[in-house]
Formats: sequence, C-alpha cells, structure tokens
Amino acid sequence: MAELSVGELAHRSGVSVTALHFYERRGLIRSRRSGGNQRRYERAVLRRVALIKVAQELGFSLAEIGARLAELPDDRAPSKHDWEKLANHWADELDHRIALMQNLRTELTGCIGCGCLSMERCTLLNTDDRLAGTGSGPVRLTQEA
Repeated sequence: MAELSVGELAHRSGVSVTALHFYERRGLIRSRRSGGNQRRYERAVLRRVALIKVAQELGFSLAEIGARLAELPDDRAPSKHDWEKLANHWADELDHRIALMQNLRTELTGCIGCGCLSMERCTLLNTDDRLAGTGSGPVRLTQEA
C-alpha cells in the first residue's frame, strides 16, 4: 500500500500542510520519515484527518479530539467498531451541548425578542447575587433543560 507525502495528504484531505504539521506535533496524526527525511503517511491517516475536521466543525477542541483519537489503535486502521465507540461518545456529548444551547436560546429569546432590555423584567437578572449559592458561572443559562 503506497504511502502519502505531506503534500498528497494535504491535497486529499483539504487541510493545509502547516495544519497537518500542527496535528502531528499535537499527536493527532503520525508519520514516518523516508530515507530522504520526508514525511510519509499511511492512507488510514486520511480518515483521522477527516474526523479531526468534522469534530472541529462540531465545536470539539483539539484536546478533546486528541483524547478520543488516543483510544484508537496506532498499529492498524480503525475498525467499524472503533469508529462506533468514538461516535457514541461524541453523540452523548453533542446531545448534552444541544440541550444547553436550546436552554440558552429559550432564555435569550425572551430578553432579546422584546427589544426593551428591561432590567426589571429580565429573567437573567441576579439581584443581590442570590444565585451564588447554586453554583459558579451563568447558572440559569447553563442548567440543563
């Protein structure tokens, strides 16, 4: 099976050479060096790069992506079972994020939608910091629906 040069991987994946080098420094992908000290990638790296791109589009950080990719085998191309395990984990996380975003949208629509920005009626207001005992951060916006 022919390996890919960094330029070929960039062309096939739609990711710049510099991004591929960055991914490699972060441990997201791996290469070997040829006799001429050039990077060579197995074709299975194309799948990893595609996964990285999709996961970034979904809002996952490179640290989160790296943690999941570390669970995949290095000595072989990931199997269907490997991908399903990874997808199931991310599906749970996405469901959680979707619930938070829907709650945020519901809360913000009332305030933004009225146009008055009335501080007397605002549901996000926290008079006398009475929500301090319920947790840190924007408690009303981040509690699950």
